[in-house]
Amino acid sequence: MNVRFLDSMTSLADLRALAVERLPEIAQDLRDRIIKIVAANEGHLGASLGVVDLTVALHYVFDTPNDRLIWDVGHQAYGHKMLTGRLAQFHTNRKLGGISGFPKRSESEFDAFGTGHSSTAISAALGMALAAQQQKKFNRQHIAVIGDASIVAGMAFEALNHAGETNANLLIVLNDNSIGIDPSVGALKHYLTSLDQNNQTVQNLFQNLNIAYFGPIDGHDLPQLVSELRAQKHKSGVRLLHVRTTKGKGLKPAELNQVLYHAPGKFDYLTGKVYEKDESHLPLKFQDVFGTTVLALLEQHKDLIAITPAMPSGSGLKAVIDRFPENVIDVGIAEQHAVTLAAGFACEGVKVLCCIYSTFLQRAYDQLIHDVAIQNLPVVFCIDRAGLVGEDGATHHGIFDLAMLRTVPNVIVAAPKDEIDLQQLLFTAVQTSQPFAIRYPRARGFIPEWRAPVAFERMEIGKAKRIRNGKRIAVFSTGTIFHEVELALQQLENETIAHVHFPFVKPLDRNAIESVAAQFEVIITVEDGVAAGGFGSAVLELLSELNFKGRTQIIGIPDVFIEHGSIPELRKLAGIDAYTIAESIKKFSSNNG
Repeated sequence: MNVRFLDSMTSLADLRALAVERLPEIAQDLRDRIIKIVAANEGHLGASLGVVDLTVALHYVFDTPNDRLIWDVGHQAYGHKMLTGRLAQFHTNRKLGGISGFPKRSESEFDAFGTGHSSTAISAALGMALAAQQQKKFNRQHIAVIGDASIVAGMAFEALNHAGETNANLLIVLNDNSIGIDPSVGALKHYLTSLDQNNQTVQNLFQNLNIAYFGPIDGHDLPQLVSELRAQKHKSGVRLLHVRTTKGKGLKPAELNQVLYHAPGKFDYLTGKVYEKDESHLPLKFQDVFGTTVLALLEQHKDLIAITPAMPSGSGLKAVIDRFPENVIDVGIAEQHAVTLAAGFACEGVKVLCCIYSTFLQRAYDQLIHDVAIQNLPVVFCIDRAGLVGEDGATHHGIFDLAMLRTVPNVIVAAPKDEIDLQQLLFTAVQTSQPFAIRYPRARGFIPEWRAPVAFERMEIGKAKRIRNGKRIAVFSTGTIFHEVELALQQLENETIAHVHFPFVKPLDRNAIESVAAQFEVIITVEDGVAAGGFGSAVLELLSELNFKGRTQIIGIPDVFIEHGSIPELRKLAGIDAYTIAESIKKFSSNNG
């Protein structure tokens, strides 16, 4: 194997000058590099390995970046980045100050569209194709690569429906590997599996939408890929090329366990074996606390239903599925449908949990308002990955949920400080007759000995808890940022600073705030969501109503998009780590003393 070509490649013109017979060698080189770097640095593995051959073929045939190439979601774009001038920087992938783990327009002209969430590629590519028509750039190609898990989402169907009525120069490459993060679900999955080259006389779904259909072809046969893509380059109109691939291709363990190797953490480069860690002494991850608690709740509420849009493993529902498969519904990448489906269950008196990442709840905001909140339906929103999530960066940080949710009537908004809080909030929520949102982070808990739910106790909704007494300065916090505040106060060693924990952002504990406002000169709020419109804003609104004469400060995520890096690095960057919180309190109190 020649590992020197990529190192010496100065532009894609060098790749395009090669004979087709050399391309498998380039693909193997890319695979080896992806495996080696991800083994040491972590990241998304299986998706990028699965499309290496397709990546090479696309850049070999098409005139990128003049031809627009868009990767849906984008976690499969590692090979693309290596081929397009970022090979030497790839070791910085997902690190603070390094290149992004997803396509990003500001990073390279080859990243035609920034991605991170699924199902946007067809819409974006169609917009570009129609713009090219308007600009009379008729020879420009527009290619959207979308997976079988992503194409089921409503937005992708909306784009297909529109595209079929246009004469745009658009090639949709359907990367069909039967899996997203978890195995693909739904009727379309079975339909795609049934398609083969022997039934081309029968008009299929895409043809019925006036989209020319080609395939399916082997996505790992480079000569065939190149031949078919060359043919597509000389066609016009909207067409779909169905390509079948294997996620994790080239690393046998990744092919055999595609869920684990989506993002496996660190592993042995040569064998693919994931390094085992003894985590028995560590607290559980919040997602596992959630799953464990749901199992216990199912013992009491046999009709309890958990709904998730394609995130059963990440949401901690795997153990629930194993024991109560009928009580968990994975709807695929369909956040809007998940929320309204939950509303339908709630209409019929079924207790229902809608388990969704904070960053993906953004995609179902209308359904939350229109279908749940206006009708005051008792859907419990279990919002995982709240706050800064780390290396996935701006597209995935869960920092907008508090500001989004607290403006919506009827919705209770809660944020636990630890495992016990989360357990008791869930217990409380399933007994509450209105919408109830609980947000918790992508992190481990804080109680190593917590392994199974302790005795359930219903929490008093809207009740805050004073953790520290003080005289002059009071700090309010919500959620797990509580622990950074406690560390900050320990550093300050100032007995005049009180600390009040608010498990509920809505409703706020009016009595607690009135009491503090009557006694303290300074009130500081801390949150791991955006400062604009979030928890602190809610407190200040109430203080204004109470005509508070003292001084206030909001500590939260500033009004910028926070990029990728480790969570400790990003907390420091955002000013919500313990040290910076302590410095902010010290500076604010000294400047206004």
